[in-house]
Amino acid sequence: MPYVRAQENRAPNDIWEDLEREELMKLTVSSSPHIFARQDTSSIMRDVLIALMPAAAFGVYLFGLRALALLCISTAAAILTEYIILKLFKRPGSITDLSAAVTGLLLGMNLPPTAPWWIAAAGGVFAIAIVKQPFGGLGSNFMNPALAARGFLVASWPVIMTAGFVAPHAVDAVSSATPMMLLKAGQLDIQSNLWNMAWGNVGGCIGETSAIALLIGGIYLLVRRIIRWHIPLSYIATVFVMSLLLGGFDVMLSLAHVLGGGLMLGAIFMATDYSTSPVTPRGQLMMGIGCGILTVVIRMYGGYPEGVSYSILLMNIVVPLFDRFTKPRIYGEVRRNA
Repeated sequence: MPYVRAQENRAPNDIWEDLEREELMKLTVSSSPHIFARQDTSSIMRDVLIALMPAAAFGVYLFGLRALALLCISTAAAILTEYIILKLFKRPGSITDLSAAVTGLLLGMNLPPTAPWWIAAAGGVFAIAIVKQPFGGLGSNFMNPALAARGFLVASWPVIMTAGFVAPHAVDAVSSATPMMLLKAGQLDIQSNLWNMAWGNVGGCIGETSAIALLIGGIYLLVRRIIRWHIPLSYIATVFVMSLLLGGFDVMLSLAHVLGGGLMLGAIFMATDYSTSPVTPRGQLMMGIGCGILTVVIRMYGGYPEGVSYSILLMNIVVPLFDRFTKPRIYGEVRRNA
C-alpha cells in the first residue's frame, strides 16, 4: 500500500486513523437546505427588469419623455423609501436586491401618461412604506405593492388616474378614451382596432398598451425560469373563455378583452409575484382562473372598464387558502379522522 509504505516509521493504528479521518472529512453534515439554486433575489429581479424593458420602452416611444420621467420618479421614490426605512429601523436587506426598483417600475407602467410627477412619487412611497415594509419587507407582503399603490391612487385621485389617457404621440392633446372605455360603452370598432391593440398603438397606461412587447417579456421570463406558465396561461385563457360565454360567443370581442387593458401586464408580471401567488401548480391554476373570472365580471357588469388590478388584489388575499388546500401530502402521512 503506497500510503503505508511512505510512512513506514509510523504506527499502523495512527496510519489507519488518518485514513478514516480523511474519508470522514469528505462528508459534510449541516442543516438544510442542502441544495442551492444559482439564482438569488438580485438576479431574479434583474431578469424581471429586463423583461419589462420592451413594454416600458414602447410606452416612452408612444407617450414621450413625460412617460419616461414618470417611470423614473416612481422607481426612484420606491428605492429611496426602501433605503430610508431599512436604515431608520435597522432592518436586514438592501436596495441592491432590486425588488424596490421592480415595484417602482411596475407602478409607473400602471400610470396614465399625463399624471403629475407627485402622483408617481406618492405611489412609490405608499407601495413600500404602507404595503411592503410594515409586513416584514421582501417576501412577507400579502398583496402586490405596485397594484395596491395603484388602487390607493385611483381611490384618492380618481379623475387624474382615470381621465389622463391620451392618444399615442399626443401627450399634450385632449384626453381620449382607451379601448376598454370604448368597449365598455359599446363604441369600439373591434375589427379595425384589433391590430392596434396587439401592437400597442392605442391610449392607455404607460406600460400596458403593447400586448406584443409584454408577451416578449413574458417569454423571456419563462425561458429564464423566473415564472411558470400556470398563472399567466390560466388567467388569459379564462378571460377569453368567460368573455366568449358572456359576450354571445363573439370571438373578436374575446380577443379585444385579451389584448386590451392591463391583462397582459397583470397576468405576466403582477399575478406571478412570488410573495403574493400560490406555491403549488394547482394553486397557481386556481389563482389564474379566479383572476380571470373576476376580471371579466368587473369589466362586463361593474362600473369600471378595467378589472385586472382589483381581481389580482382580491385573489392575493386568498392565496394562503390555495396553498393550504393544495399542499402536497407528505410521503407516509396518515390523515387524521374528521
